[in-house]
Amino acid sequence: MWRSLLLAAALCWTLPAGAQALIMAVSEGTSGGLDHARVIAKYQGLADVIGRAIRHKVDVVFAREFAQLEDGMKSHRFDFVLARPSDYPARGIRLYGYSFLASARPDGQCLIIASKESGIAKVADLKGKRIVMPEPAAYMTKFCRAELRDLGIDLAKENVQYVREQGAVAFYLDNHFADAGGVASYSGVAKKWQQDGRLVIHKSRTQPYFPLIAGPAIGEAQRADIRKALAAMPQSPADEAVLKTVGIDSFDTDSGERLNALLDWLGPQP
Repeated sequence: MWRSLLLAAALCWTLPAGAQALIMAVSEGTSGGLDHARVIAKYQGLADVIGRAIRHKVDVVFAREFAQLEDGMKSHRFDFVLARPSDYPARGIRLYGYSFLASARPDGQCLIIASKESGIAKVADLKGKRIVMPEPAAYMTKFCRAELRDLGIDLAKENVQYVREQGAVAFYLDNHFADAGGVASYSGVAKKWQQDGRLVIHKSRTQPYFPLIAGPAIGEAQRADIRKALAAMPQSPADEAVLKTVGIDSFDTDSGERLNALLDWLGPQP
């Protein structure tokens, strides 16, 4: 309690009269099940770390819909964006003048999972099999499609069923509606699948997960201070607790080039 009061007081001393708080928009994608109040409770500690680094108050807003997230970046209404799926922050950088700050560790991967009864042992065995994926517009479907493309599997030429949520991928495999499917490494489905010792055919290359970007109003000196504060979080018990609350191990401040290359790797979408 006393630490929060001291931090709030320090921030107030640095704000000019009438200055408005900066805004950090958070999107957990379609996999998030939190309401606005819970998102604020979950991420305000991280906003405070950012605010402490630049001596300015930072408030959290929940970008529930992707259209809201995109519009907020386009209009520069959001000073910071922490979002998954990662292609949205990548577009913020490419299209709307945002700058990379960090991404979360561990990185994200596409996991190709299969039932043991499928007879699938490697990626090449997917040809001619029944494959289940999240809906075509989902980031993880784009991710898996690009990975499989590079390995010689064109999903456009395979028997693919699309489902609304990643949980349905496991359901399809368990009930023999499909032979293999793609899920995100950071999803609850993937974590449980691996904990249960079930078959993982392939783990893709890693890509930046849950990137944090800064709008054009945040100068380079401020961005440098924020990166330094984010990188140092595991060294502070209080900030390490913030990481745990957010649900990540640490921040990677060196993955900007990989995020910049993400959209090109994903390629044109059908």
